[in-house]
Amino acid sequence: MKTSTSDRVQKHRIALRAAGLRPVQIWVPDTRRAGFAEECHRQSRALHGDSHEEETLDLLEAAADTEGWK
Repeated sequence: MKTSTSDRVQKHRIALRAAGLRPVQIWVPDTRRAGFAEECHRQSRALHGDSHEEETLDLLEAAADTEGWK
């Protein structure tokens, strides 16, 4: 027998599917894992001064809407 919570979840999922959506599972790095920050720093240092990276950052900065950010 389903609980009222699972009934609500099922109803919500049916509504989302009826709206043309589908569920997607995404796996991302665990930022709490030991060594994560160090690996981020290592990769950032490896890209320092790279012309393709600078071009990408320039494009992102031009496209970013930062109005109202502090």
